[in-house]
Amino acid sequence: MQPPPQALPRPPAQAPAQPPVQPPAHQPPYPQLLPPPKPPARRLGDIPIKAVYLFGAILGTVLAVLLIFVVFSGDVPNRKEAEQVVPVAPVPSSATPTVSPTPTVTETPIALPPVPESKKYATFSGTASVVTGLITDKTVGITYPRLATPWQARSFPPYSIAQRIGKVKMPFTVVGSVMFPGDSPAKKPSSNADYRELATQAVRWAIRTQYPKGATLTWTASKKIPVGKGWTLGYKVTYTSGGKEQVAQAMLTVVEVGKTKPGMLLASIPQTNKARWPDLNTLAEQVRPL
Repeated sequence: MQPPPQALPRPPAQAPAQPPVQPPAHQPPYPQLLPPPKPPARRLGDIPIKAVYLFGAILGTVLAVLLIFVVFSGDVPNRKEAEQVVPVAPVPSSATPTVSPTPTVTETPIALPPVPESKKYATFSGTASVVTGLITDKTVGITYPRLATPWQARSFPPYSIAQRIGKVKMPFTVVGSVMFPGDSPAKKPSSNADYRELATQAVRWAIRTQYPKGATLTWTASKKIPVGKGWTLGYKVTYTSGGKEQVAQAMLTVVEVGKTKPGMLLASIPQTNKARWPDLNTLAEQVRPL
């Protein structure tokens, strides 16, 4: 008897074919890079302590400088303090007087009346010019008042520093400082008589160089300077100008300045500026050695 035929095994059922998976249309082929995150805001506590100290030091320095400017910007110097006056506006050479610092043998000696050993300076009537400060002449070694307008500081040979009024013509209205205009003494003066004699010699030089020929004088003062060693002579000069007799008031001071040759201050004011004659009293009282 034949055995029954065996059934053949069925092949496994195949899953239905699936379509290929496509990426979404909006998705980029590569991942998108995001911007870096913003750093967190720095707080006061995050600032290094050294930076805080440095900023504080800079701020303190700036405030100190500003404070100095605020405090001293309105500080007006005392009008009486010394100030160096720089000569300006040089006098034209054609107008500069011919000055001979030392007498020569060809010059006619100028005769002067005897100098009083002591004579108080008379006070001129009127109002003196305002003193705006002090002129410090370091070349000569003296200091004296700087006078307000109409006086003006000008270069005026042979003076180291000069204050003038008006035009440059003889007789001059001038206040000027210069070294003694003659040869140095053989030895340094020591007594009042020595300085009085030097002042007398200087007046001879002034009569020759500051006034028309033939001028004469009378003494109005002879006294020791208020401070230091030296002598002041006051004098009235009579001269002829334009066919008319005129006068000028003047003073001359020699001052010991630490050298054999003394410093000198001369002031001469013709009668055309007689309103300024009281300034002579101011100068005689306030001239000083440095």
